[in-house]
Amino acid sequence: MDTILNTPGSATSLDEWESLLAMNTVRDYLISAVIIASGIILIGVLHKIAQTQQSKSKNVYVRYLLGLHTYIFPMLYMFVFYVAYRLLTVSDNVEVVLSYTFTIAFILLLIRLIAAAVTSAIRSYLQEHDGSGDKLKQIRGVILILNAVVWIVGLIFLFDNLGFNVTAVLTGLGVGGIAIALAAQTILGDLFNYFVIFFDRPFELGDFIVVDDKLGTVEYIGLKTTRVRSLQGEQVVFSNTNLTSSRIHNYKRMAERRIVFKLQLVYDTSYEKLQSIPGIVRAIVEGQGDTRFERAHFSAFSEYSLTIEVVYYILSADYNRYMDIQQQINLGIVRAFHQNRIQFALPTYHVKLKKKIKSNVNHTDVAIAANEGRGD
Repeated sequence: MDTILNTPGSATSLDEWESLLAMNTVRDYLISAVIIASGIILIGVLHKIAQTQQSKSKNVYVRYLLGLHTYIFPMLYMFVFYVAYRLLTVSDNVEVVLSYTFTIAFILLLIRLIAAAVTSAIRSYLQEHDGSGDKLKQIRGVILILNAVVWIVGLIFLFDNLGFNVTAVLTGLGVGGIAIALAAQTILGDLFNYFVIFFDRPFELGDFIVVDDKLGTVEYIGLKTTRVRSLQGEQVVFSNTNLTSSRIHNYKRMAERRIVFKLQLVYDTSYEKLQSIPGIVRAIVEGQGDTRFERAHFSAFSEYSLTIEVVYYILSADYNRYMDIQQQINLGIVRAFHQNRIQFALPTYHVKLKKKIKSNVNHTDVAIAANEGRGD
C-alpha cells in the first residue's frame, strides 16, 4: 500500500513517511507521548473535580462556571495535542494539514463554548431572579436567536482565517438581509415585539389577561404569536404585535380587588332602618376573611328605590375567592334584612286609568291599578 494521503504535494509513499519519522529522535517522541499522557490524566482529574464541585455548590453563578467544563475540557485536550505536536519536526505539507485541522477544530470548539456560555449565563440569571421557572420556558426563542447569531459570526470568522474572501459573502448577506426585511416586515415586527414582551414583561406565562373582549390564561409566548387559553377552553392565538399595541388587563398582578355593589330599597323604608343599614352591611363584610371594608352610604334617590352603595376590598386576586366571599356577604345581607323587615325594591310603576264602560245594564266607573311584577 503505497498511497497514504491524497493531499496534493504531501508525502504519498512509505519511504517518504519513513523519512518523515526519521526527522525526530526517539527522545522527541517519548517527550511528546509523556506530555499527551500527563495532559490527559491531569485534565481527567480536573474534570472529576469540576463535576463534584458543581453538584455540591449552592451558588448559581459558581454552578454556571463549573457547568462549562463540558465545553472547556475538549479545548484543553486539543491544546495538549497541539503542544506535543509542536515539539516534533514535520514536513511542510504535514504542517499545513495539521495547522488547518487545529484551526478548524479550535474555532468550532470556541464557537460551541461561547454559545454554551451565553445560554448558561441567561439560564443562571433567570434561575437566580425568577424562582417560578416561567421565564426559562419563555427564553427558548431568545436562546435560539442568540445561538444562531454566534454560529454565523463564528463561521464567518473561521472562513476568514482559512483564507476565504468573506467580503463578498458579507455584502451578499447585507443585501439579502434588506430584501428579507422588506418582504417579512410583519414577521420581524412580531419578532421585535417578542423581545418587548420578554424584557418589558407586561405579562408572563400563567398570567390571566383580558385583551379587548378576549380573556384567558397565557400558556405560550413564541417568537411570532402568544397563545391564551380562554375560560371556555379554546385556545386564542394573538400575534405579538397585536398584543403589544392593545390595552392589556393583567389580573394576576392584582394584589387586591375593589368591589362596589348597590342595594335598592323600597321608598317606604323608615328613617331608622335606613340609618342602621350601613352598620349592618359593615358588620357582615368585616365578618368575612380577606376583606377590608371601606364605606357604605345612602347614596341616592333613584327612580323607583332608595340606593345604598357599598365599597370594600378583597385582599386576594383569586376570582373564585372573590365569588365565595361575595356570596357569603349577599346571604348575610338577605338574612339581616329579613330579620329587620327591610324590603328590597323592584322596578315598579303605578298607572291609574278611569274609563266609562257602556253596558245594557248600567254604567260603571272602573279604576284599574297596574303594578309591574305583581297586581295591587
